[in-house]
Amino acid sequence: MGYQVEIDKQSGFCSGVIRAIQCAEEALDERKTIYSLGAIVHNNEELHRLESKGLRVITREDMNDLPTGSTVLIRAHGEPPLTYSMARSNNISLLECTCPVVLQLQKKILKEYDRIKPLDGQILIFGKKGHAEVVGLLGQVSGDAIVIETLKDIDQVRFSGGPVSLFSQTTKNPGEYKKTADKLRILMVEKGIDPGLLKIFNTICAQVDGRQEALTRFAAGKSLILFVAGRESSNGKVLYRTCKEANPRSYSIENPNDIDPQWFKPGDSVGICGATSTPYWLMEQVAEKVRNM
Repeated sequence: MGYQVEIDKQSGFCSGVIRAIQCAEEALDERKTIYSLGAIVHNNEELHRLESKGLRVITREDMNDLPTGSTVLIRAHGEPPLTYSMARSNNISLLECTCPVVLQLQKKILKEYDRIKPLDGQILIFGKKGHAEVVGLLGQVSGDAIVIETLKDIDQVRFSGGPVSLFSQTTKNPGEYKKTADKLRILMVEKGIDPGLLKIFNTICAQVDGRQEALTRFAAGKSLILFVAGRESSNGKVLYRTCKEANPRSYSIENPNDIDPQWFKPGDSVGICGATSTPYWLMEQVAEKVRNM
């Protein structure tokens, strides 16, 4: 059909995921098996590739049954302190691959918690409930924080007159984070509480933040977009919405087999992009299939 195909150069693994996968591959070259505490990346195609090399995905509870001396990888999302104590108790070696941005956020939350708790303060985390990164963040304060996933969750916030500190999961949408902060301020004013007690921390990863603006331009410049991401990728959901808003002819796929020829029109310019958990080699496979249609 003569489609013009371009892969977005800024799409694909973020630096934190690249670091974790490199860490895993180097370890697998030295050992037959290493265990990943949860999926190292929310992309089934990349997971299958790593599993073929000897990576095994486990849960935190599985750590109690691993052979002594086993190696467990801490993925980019990070983990709560409980995981580290379990590893020590079970004589397990940890391969620390927490993203430096997430690690810094964990430290910030703990430091702020120690500052405001004596003042009857409250920690709020804008993020997806149950997401690995959020679980790790909650663990820093022994669960003493409120997770805000939607604007409705703000109703759970207990305004005691003390400081309120708001943090975001590193991969969330900056626009949605701002809406959450704005609603909190409005609610505080309505309740007669000084909105100056609200402190907002800019903790969204700069790479993620920058990608959204660039992705908007990329998607708007094509007649059709194929967005490649795993179904479980939180970042994938955020970035796909960005594509869809910029270009209604945007389609989310996991691999080349998901492509529907009926989506295409003669002469389409096709843009291929993906999440921070999408390997570049997978986007290349998608591009090759489109070129051969």
